[in-house]
Amino acid sequence: MESVSLQRRGFLSGRARSTTFIPRPPWAVPEALFIERCTRCGDCIDACPTRILTKVGGGYPAVDFTRGECTFCGECASCCQPHALWREEADAPAWTLVARIGEACLAPRGVECRICGEACPSGAIRFRPRPGGVAQPSFDAARCTGCGACFAPCPVRAIVLEVDA
Repeated sequence: MESVSLQRRGFLSGRARSTTFIPRPPWAVPEALFIERCTRCGDCIDACPTRILTKVGGGYPAVDFTRGECTFCGECASCCQPHALWREEADAPAWTLVARIGEACLAPRGVECRICGEACPSGAIRFRPRPGGVAQPSFDAARCTGCGACFAPCPVRAIVLEVDA
């Protein structure tokens, strides 16, 4: 499974530090509680209709956006008996992940590519025409659901999913 890059600020230094972040399934309780509650039974993985859930280190479930996107159907949370995935309210957000377009993006380099925008079901990534040049991506974080639909199709892995602070 390919992990998702995450940038966080160092507590004392104020400098950004890069860490590896493995996204848990939607509606996962905080990490320490998740590890305590999750029995690694695999029911959430079996229930996922898009097959984006997989087992990672120690057999715990995680999201693999290279396999596709999350549709937020809630099947994983519905079948989680120990409540490591817990959806208290029907409209509770699944997570705080948002996409970001990284420096590897082809459009700023003059290469026509709109794949991420075409894949985005919420319209968070749009391309603005530029006179005499290639259309440039415009990202609206408020519209992004963190579903990951833009991640797998990107030919240069310019999409990064981050925890929205």
